[in-house]
Amino acid sequence: MAKGFFGRLGMLLVLALALALPAHAEATAASDRPAKSKTVKSQAAKSKGHKARAVKAKVAKSRAARKALNARRAMDREMGYYRVVNGLPVLRSAYAVVIDQQTGALVYAKNPDQATPIASITKLMTAMVVLDAALPLEESITVSEADVDHLKHTRSRLPIGATVSRSDLLHMALIASENRAAAALSRAYPGGREAFVVAMNRKARNLGMTESVFVDGTGLSSSNRATAQDLARMVSAAHAYPVIREISTLGSYDILVPGRRNLRSLAYNNTNALTRNKGWDIGISKTGYINEAGHCLVMQAKISDKPLIIVLLDAQGKYSRIGDANRLRRWLENGAMQRVAKHTPGRQA
Repeated sequence: MAKGFFGRLGMLLVLALALALPAHAEATAASDRPAKSKTVKSQAAKSKGHKARAVKAKVAKSRAARKALNARRAMDREMGYYRVVNGLPVLRSAYAVVIDQQTGALVYAKNPDQATPIASITKLMTAMVVLDAALPLEESITVSEADVDHLKHTRSRLPIGATVSRSDLLHMALIASENRAAAALSRAYPGGREAFVVAMNRKARNLGMTESVFVDGTGLSSSNRATAQDLARMVSAAHAYPVIREISTLGSYDILVPGRRNLRSLAYNNTNALTRNKGWDIGISKTGYINEAGHCLVMQAKISDKPLIIVLLDAQGKYSRIGDANRLRRWLENGAMQRVAKHTPGRQA
């Protein structure tokens, strides 16, 4: 009887275990699901992160490639790679002249007699008028609200209330084309700006600049106009001023101006990058830009040991005036100095 009892008990235990095992397995599986779900989600997040990083890397690589391409194109322009049509280099400037300074011979011309806005090339005339007046270069001038550009709203690092020498103002105007400095120079002229503009136009007439008009000392107004031929006369005249030669060809210049607590140094770089190029022998330099005038550059420079006056106006593109200068240089070095060339009027392709 005992044997039968224990036998039935064993059978009940086996049955109970059999019933319990599936429930336990189901509970174990249920407890495993969150862990597996978390693992899947983690893997998905990692995959998404990898894809995002891959996209960012691809974009960065693309940007770097574009930047490198733009840099190469800029270098090509600055190196002056060019093509010649009918023996003349194709330039991006709308108006241009190259004149042999020793003989006065016209070496290259493109629309030389058409008047056009000249932007900050004006500042060469500003410098000559200041120097002609024999005003003390070390005299201090305080920058005022009257010197702020309310026409083009150009920026200036020269603070209102700063007191700097006339010499420093000339440096800033000729090297960095600082408009506020040029405005202060004209305001500090005997008789003020009105008398200064009269002196500018009188100087232009004396130089034979018959197609030129000046209305301010900064060049911000598009009413400052001249022909490339007239500007060649102005550049040649400005080259006779040692102060202008020295200042305009400096690669950079530092001045001290009042800060919030102490004096602070302002570094100004020459807007003509060729002044920092040892391959160029430049005797005078000035750049200019406003929308109406395009990118402009005038220089006196020696090429193949010949002193030349170079005028480039309304160049298409930021680097084109530098590119055109280099194109002309290569053309001249390749034998063009042996002949006088005159280009048919009209913008080149």
